[in-house]
Amino acid sequence: MNRPRIALIHATTIAIDPIKAAFASSWPQAEPINILEDSLSPDRAKVADITEALTDRIVALTKYARSTGCEAVLFTCSAFGRAIEHAATTVDIPVLKPNEAMFEAAIRNGGRTAMLYTFPPAREGMEVEFREEADRLKVSADIESILVDGAIEAVKAGDVETHNRLVAEAAAKLEGFDAITLAHFSTARALKPVQDVTDIRVLTSPDAAVAKLKHLLKA
Repeated sequence: MNRPRIALIHATTIAIDPIKAAFASSWPQAEPINILEDSLSPDRAKVADITEALTDRIVALTKYARSTGCEAVLFTCSAFGRAIEHAATTVDIPVLKPNEAMFEAAIRNGGRTAMLYTFPPAREGMEVEFREEADRLKVSADIESILVDGAIEAVKAGDVETHNRLVAEAAAKLEGFDAITLAHFSTARALKPVQDVTDIRVLTSPDAAVAKLKHLLKA
């Protein structure tokens, strides 16, 4: 049986468990491999925008992933969109940004999307990606970003319960939206608590990304 090897490139350890769970649930036949470079996230937080040096590092990681025999690459940190787009042009396999599949699903869902995010440096780039995806799909769609203060600090400290509670509390206040996106791979662990407090459709990046990878590789 063919087991497509997928490179998962992480900039923080808190993104690993949610994508691991998504593969186990939706695509156990795949062979995901984890590549962790955990200086990327703090280095990104120090600068206002993605630098040439950061882009070079994303490209190097992508090429390394290709050298391991992977059939696709999925980045799991949402703060490097433009660098990932550039890296995708340097290899001959699919390279996915963390949120592109989730944004595509939200946009096709139509109307207004709320994005609950926990890592401030990622917000602007993700909003740009959402609007670019809407333009590509030729669909009218709006996004509103809501920062969940304290959530990422909680999960980094190992307090998943507090992280999930804070995200769910933010979701419970939302009205008039057609979809809620949990912005980061790390936020996906709050899916069930969020679904418990809202009737709005909730989307996560790991589940959407695995579905898109399966489609791209015709698995």
